[in-house]
Amino acid sequence: MSEKITAKDEGEMLVKLADAYKNINEEIKKVIIGQQEIIDQLLISLFSRGHCLIVGVPGLAKTLLISTVAQVLDLNFSRIQFTPDLMPSDITGTEIIEEDMGSGRKSFRFIKGPVFANIILADEINRTPPKTQAALLEAMQEHKVTAGGETHTLQEPFFVLATQNPIEQEGTYPLPEAQLDRFMFNLWIGYPTFEEEVQIVKSTTSTYTPQLKKVMDANEILAFQNAVREMPVADNVIDFAVRLVGLTRPDHPDAPEYIQNWIDWGAGPRASQFLILGAKTRAALQGRYTPQIQDVQSCAIPVLRHRIVTNFNAEADGAGPLNIIEKLLQEEILS
Repeated sequence: MSEKITAKDEGEMLVKLADAYKNINEEIKKVIIGQQEIIDQLLISLFSRGHCLIVGVPGLAKTLLISTVAQVLDLNFSRIQFTPDLMPSDITGTEIIEEDMGSGRKSFRFIKGPVFANIILADEINRTPPKTQAALLEAMQEHKVTAGGETHTLQEPFFVLATQNPIEQEGTYPLPEAQLDRFMFNLWIGYPTFEEEVQIVKSTTSTYTPQLKKVMDANEILAFQNAVREMPVADNVIDFAVRLVGLTRPDHPDAPEYIQNWIDWGAGPRASQFLILGAKTRAALQGRYTPQIQDVQSCAIPVLRHRIVTNFNAEADGAGPLNIIEKLLQEEILS
């Protein structure tokens, strides 16, 4: 049984994490131009032991970003292209019959699927049926795969980045709200600026091949994840996070009128947990020993965006989840 780390050890770990974060950024920038906010949120999710759902049109380097992060962190990377004919066993693995040539006896042997890696890119997760989606989401939650009555533990750390294309929606299977709730962050990747796109074109149409250095390994990541969990949080920061999540619920006694009018279902307790975990990790990456309310506010949009269900009234008024969260944050700051 592992012992609880001391305050001194925790402080040293957090200092190392802040330094490592700078080095990780330097390495990633050799390959990825721009998208700093997305990079930060991915790293926050990873060191919080969370998963990300990322939305963006094709060609915005989603796959390249994740493979680069995996390389810099010295982690195994696996990409799964989700299609309508993909079966759960294509992800988790399958059992095959194996015959012993000496004795002639036959037995089952489990062949591990692509989910047995540290970082999984689930490309276009909404293009596969719910049964296959559920297989991945179960692995995300339990960090285990069961086949033939036997349980197989996944490698740690285990991080899933699932992508969705916001343009093509024909023949897709949108994730139910209960499954969306499994993702810590919902990130939207936008187009690069003119200057960034110029740099992208220059760097990708030449013979330049960046040499990436490994900044840390799996064991160090697990240690940093534990250090983040040990970080103390002031009661007022937790109160702010819980209050913010509560105000997204239309039946909350203090919910504003627009929340009651625009939202059918608000965020659940998992949102409050992820807000605090994200705030802790953000503080740690910036070299601070405890999170502030600003850290919670910074994580609010990616945590809440996929956890509130708007209705027809919101659509008629042109109010989406992003607008509602921003409006709520502005009012909560002043309250």
